[in-house]
Amino acid sequence: MRKWVVLAFARIVKLLANVTKVGAYAFHALFPGKRFLIPERAGPWWRSRRSTEVPRIIWQTNFTDKVTLPVYLNYLFNRLMAPGFEYRFMITEARADFVRANYSPAIFDAYSRLQVGAAQADFWRVLVLEQHGGVYLDIDAHVVWPLERIVKPGMEELYLTTRRGKLTNYFIASKPGNPTIGRLADAIYTNIVSDSGRKVFDLTGPGVFNQVLSDREVPTASYRYTCNQGNFTNEYFQYIDKPEGKWTKQQHKIDVVRKREPVKQKP
Repeated sequence: MRKWVVLAFARIVKLLANVTKVGAYAFHALFPGKRFLIPERAGPWWRSRRSTEVPRIIWQTNFTDKVTLPVYLNYLFNRLMAPGFEYRFMITEARADFVRANYSPAIFDAYSRLQVGAAQADFWRVLVLEQHGGVYLDIDAHVVWPLERIVKPGMEELYLTTRRGKLTNYFIASKPGNPTIGRLADAIYTNIVSDSGRKVFDLTGPGVFNQVLSDREVPTASYRYTCNQGNFTNEYFQYIDKPEGKWTKQQHKIDVVRKREPVKQKP
């Protein structure tokens, strides 16, 4: 498909999404307590017979599964654009359960020391992709073209680049057992246990991707033709039920990594 067609479609989606976002202010003014449930698991609307390296699974996470209208519309749009994909969703507690069940006590201990939800989600996304494979999307992210056309059958992995050409982590596609994802998981683990005092971006987030990987060694796609953020929703609608606010604020109020208790010397 020609890039201009994808870009034109993406711009139409952006316009319509922003219209629904404006309308959502009126909706939630009239129904301030109304929330919509995102399912923990949902099957594909139809099953493709074509085999793929990247499993047809969309992974998402959030601090709650009860969300505002804009977040729910974002979820529905991704389902519409990926009808052949299974959908899996985890809240904070389910993420911890997954790491505990599938990884070593050392990795679970490192994960448990993260005190900011976004940092936990950063670590969890590479762990869940290493274990199961699939496509990870941030809760406010949506694909701009049918996902099956973006993540093609022969692909083993795909990473997203920003406007500045840097790697980011709000969209990741990977086969299970991918050594590249393993390198990212190892780097995040090392950052946590070294207790370097870094903030979320460089400790667990996109900074790690740009430190560990080069866009010349892994397949990449521009966000313009792949996946956008913040068109259907925004910070207000995402964190309306979270008093501590977005991670960008929270990381300045508490340590991202919980300090270890000093070992007491025997008298």
